[in-house]
Amino acid sequence: MINHRRDRGEFGHADPYPVHTLKRVERPTTLILDRQVQRVDERESGFMRAGRGDFGPRLKKEYFRFVQKQPLSNALVRMGFNLRKFVDGPVASKVAPVPDDPVWMAGHIKETAYFLRADLVGICELPPYAVYTWGAWHGGGRIKLNHKYAIAILIDQDTRTEMAFNGHDWISNSMSFMSYTASGFIACILADYIRQLGYPARAHHALNYQVVLPPILLWAGLGEMCRIGDIVLNPFLGPRFKGAVVTTDLPMAVDKPIDFGLQDFCRQCGKCARECPSGAISHGDKVMYNGYEKWPNNVEKCTAMRVGNTQGSGCGTCIKVCPWSKPSTLFHRTVNWTMRHVPIARRFGIWGDDLMGYGRPDPRRKWWLDLEEVDGELRLPPSPAEKKYHQAQED
Repeated sequence: MINHRRDRGEFGHADPYPVHTLKRVERPTTLILDRQVQRVDERESGFMRAGRGDFGPRLKKEYFRFVQKQPLSNALVRMGFNLRKFVDGPVASKVAPVPDDPVWMAGHIKETAYFLRADLVGICELPPYAVYTWGAWHGGGRIKLNHKYAIAILIDQDTRTEMAFNGHDWISNSMSFMSYTASGFIACILADYIRQLGYPARAHHALNYQVVLPPILLWAGLGEMCRIGDIVLNPFLGPRFKGAVVTTDLPMAVDKPIDFGLQDFCRQCGKCARECPSGAISHGDKVMYNGYEKWPNNVEKCTAMRVGNTQGSGCGTCIKVCPWSKPSTLFHRTVNWTMRHVPIARRFGIWGDDLMGYGRPDPRRKWWLDLEEVDGELRLPPSPAEKKYHQAQED
């Protein structure tokens, strides 16, 4: 065995954000009754239900075009479909002469992901309940996945674009699929690299997940559950990211969950519920659902807005208005630190977010084209009044 042993510190702090300053805990701050959590069927997600007509004929029709109707998001989702062929592959017949130190290897894998332009990375043991029972793509099929570890890769949806959009206009789906596609690209390369080292590895990305992301992100120390619903919020990106995962048997040290005070913050805030255009986010207290204590959300209302939006492509209003979704300036880093460490200051931070007008679009920053594909032709979208009239005619 070649001696590659080094202390983790020799890698330096590759993380672009100060994750080493976060409070680490033994379990996620969301109560999870592990033995009561049931694996879920991907075919029962809100989008899949819309596609099969559970939410009515209009949403069934729109499901097949709600991403593709805008040319940039269409280009991104096409690339996502192409990545599906690269999620898995043959494993080298012999294990490479790599260090047998799990701490070193965890650092090396993170450095590799950052080299590939990941924004944040975390590692955990793969919870059995994070594996779907049944897939929705490639004709579906029962899922059997027994890898021990999960590497989570996050990509920022772009704070500059977020400042410009209103939360549910024509760039919304492009922001999502830019992050989905970029994280999937990284995951596919990282999985292939690990297989060349002699260990099985599979990439999981949008349009080809075999795993549910939230529990993996929680255990990998990349965030806490928030009021938005089945969403993990990161202390540095807020909810402004999408992710991919690599599952593998490569021995690595794992990260611990984090606690940055989000449960207390979200209990007091509720800005996402106030601003949600569909009313899908609850103003109330947490409930127990499938072994999780979480804030509930109305899946049908949320899906109807994202799939059936007639004034744009998709919806990310909750991401837009979240007080944690801010650029990494000195001022915002200072406020971020205060919100994480000074509980009494959180109510003032929420008040200040509204006072300073955060969550409103800045049209000076807009760079994209508002275009909609209709019958194979790109057109300028009709005005809200025209859309309302045509929708009334269809209904």
